[in-house]
Amino acid sequence: MTKQKLAHNEYIKTDSNYLRGSITQGLNTQATGAFAPDDQQLIKFHGFYQQDDRDLRIERQQQKLEPLYSFMLRARVPGGICSPDQWLAVDKIASTLTTSNSIRLTTRQTFQYHGIPKRNLKTIIQDLDQQALDSIAACGDVNRNVMCNPNPVQSQLHEQTYEVAKQLSDHLLPHTKAYAEIWLDEEMLVSTQDDQSIVEPVYGKTYLPRKFKMAVAVPPDNDVDVYTNDLGFIAVAENDHLIGFNLVAGGGMGSTHGDVNTFPRLANDFGFIKTQDVLAFAKAVMTVQRDWGNRVDRKRARFKYTVVDKGFEAVKAEVEARTGIQFEPSRDVVLVDRGDRYGWVKGVDNNWHLTVFIECGRIKDSPGKMLQTGLREIAKIHKGDFRMTSNQNIIIAGVVDGAKADIEAIARKHGLLGEVISQSRGRSIACVALPTCPLAMAEAERYFPDFMDHIDGLQRKHNIDDRPIVVRMTGCPNGCARPFAAEIGLVGRAPGRYNLYLGADYEGKRLNKLYRDNIDEAEILSELDQQFARYAVERHAGESFGDFVVRIGTVSAVIDAANDFHG
Repeated sequence: MTKQKLAHNEYIKTDSNYLRGSITQGLNTQATGAFAPDDQQLIKFHGFYQQDDRDLRIERQQQKLEPLYSFMLRARVPGGICSPDQWLAVDKIASTLTTSNSIRLTTRQTFQYHGIPKRNLKTIIQDLDQQALDSIAACGDVNRNVMCNPNPVQSQLHEQTYEVAKQLSDHLLPHTKAYAEIWLDEEMLVSTQDDQSIVEPVYGKTYLPRKFKMAVAVPPDNDVDVYTNDLGFIAVAENDHLIGFNLVAGGGMGSTHGDVNTFPRLANDFGFIKTQDVLAFAKAVMTVQRDWGNRVDRKRARFKYTVVDKGFEAVKAEVEARTGIQFEPSRDVVLVDRGDRYGWVKGVDNNWHLTVFIECGRIKDSPGKMLQTGLREIAKIHKGDFRMTSNQNIIIAGVVDGAKADIEAIARKHGLLGEVISQSRGRSIACVALPTCPLAMAEAERYFPDFMDHIDGLQRKHNIDDRPIVVRMTGCPNGCARPFAAEIGLVGRAPGRYNLYLGADYEGKRLNKLYRDNIDEAEILSELDQQFARYAVERHAGESFGDFVVRIGTVSAVIDAANDFHG
């Protein structure tokens, strides 16, 4: 029997000497702003991607110049929490070491920088390290930043679940010393590491077949879109004390246009586990994916396909075998909303928490909205913490009564407060897309605010602006902004053209389905105008837009993604 040829990335990882490759040599080569092709895959494990300004590609080509290469670096911030001092350092780096002069909040509760020249990469990583921040495993075929509900009201329960998220992140980091050697100038103790049971006890020499995402949800909020993750934990509490989690696994958003063998998927419910067993189960699920995942076809390499191909019951049995613990029946939980609580809310600890809306997560100063300066000024006086949300917003958390007025004044002065945000805009997100993302086929972040103006206008036209609708846009089908879990999902096909998906539920427990393929803005708005008109007069009491379009047959419900999403 002929052995199948593995995906090219598998050979890169095998030959990388545990993620070292020739990154150091590439870093010291100033003749080009790029890394070698294989190293471009390895640097992802260190937290950054090579990009170029696609707006300038043709011009530079005509000038016989190489593309204007730069880098996007993403930090690892479990649960999205950082201190005011850390925020000030993050802000200083953005202002002095990047060409974008901005901070971008991601859909996975962390921040990233765009426009980093190669010569500044090491300085940035070292400056982050000085603040106990890093970019280890923020990208690559490993467990990425672990999300956790930033609930500012149930403070005690949030603290308990946040500690679980942090333990998951720290426990499942790669063990290789490559990051410390290359970026932090730590001594290389050995030139080759052969004992993978010591070097990488969880990952092994070839790490995971693809990226792996985790999230921790705290009912009734599903702001982390827990079912869209490879592995999710839904907190179960008694008297505000955490007793365990319902474990869900096998979710993921990415797909490929026109390839019916790829599809988004929501996670299966495996059962209830006790809090003390979380790390054991997380390790078991990840090692099942390590050993059973597809290393031949990267398009089919996410854990969701392992669950489909091997079967849910087989995967569940293997996880139980590896932990030596049986799942208990899932506990009853209720998830009702994926949005953030804007404005001031008071927690059970009597501290105040201010959630501010950051459209598309871009923190940058502009006339009339000095967002970056405003957050910097708040950080100088704030004694609590900052909490990034999975909806690309930020919470100024733990504000005592005496500081509330001063922080509100700064926020209002700099355009962080005072703007009226529609119900739908406040629940909607977009990915970065053009000009930097090499995968983008269409605009997202730069176009999305204008698109949401149209959505707001249509909702007002039909008198349904009191109804929140989850709208998401991405420049390609990789799904970074989780568009397939949106009631209205726009996925880029070409400049100015998108696939229109409808019919996910409001709570995040059902996928949407393709309604119209490859259409422009005028066609999109025309279709939504018609659907909103019917929704305005035909909806049932309390019925969400996603449930409505499924009920009336605009699209059919996606129950089994492998069979229904393309069917």
